[in-house]
Amino acid sequence: MTVQLLTPEGMFGPVPYHHVSISAGARQVHVAGQIARDAEGNPVATGDLAGQIAHALRSTARGLAGAGATFADVVRLRFFLTRWSPDKYPEFIAGIERVADELGIPQPLPPLSAIGVDCLFEPDVLVEIEADAVIDWGSGGSTEG
Repeated sequence: MTVQLLTPEGMFGPVPYHHVSISAGARQVHVAGQIARDAEGNPVATGDLAGQIAHALRSTARGLAGAGATFADVVRLRFFLTRWSPDKYPEFIAGIERVADELGIPQPLPPLSAIGVDCLFEPDVLVEIEADAVIDWGSGGSTEG
């Protein structure tokens, strides 16, 4: 299975992600929204957007791995961010950069949406991350094409 990430000429940019992903594979993987909670459900990185993003991405990686996928197989990411404002952008990017190498997150990122919301799961949750991936049956993941 191959995931090809691209940004066709004339699309809005520069942005730290690709606008389009093309995938060929037989199995879709959808990781439910991940938040900054440890395995016991305790809050992690309270009040720290970058820390919560890093933790939620690590949890997303665990979910992908459970299905035999990696971030190289991700065709779409969704970030739901509480009380979003443009001044939070550096902290948003810092959270991703903190774990990008560790988790093998492609740079530029797969297509993503950053959606501002009033609130999430509980009042301390600043971000929730969903991921969609495509892999072949029996695949252990792929590489960016």
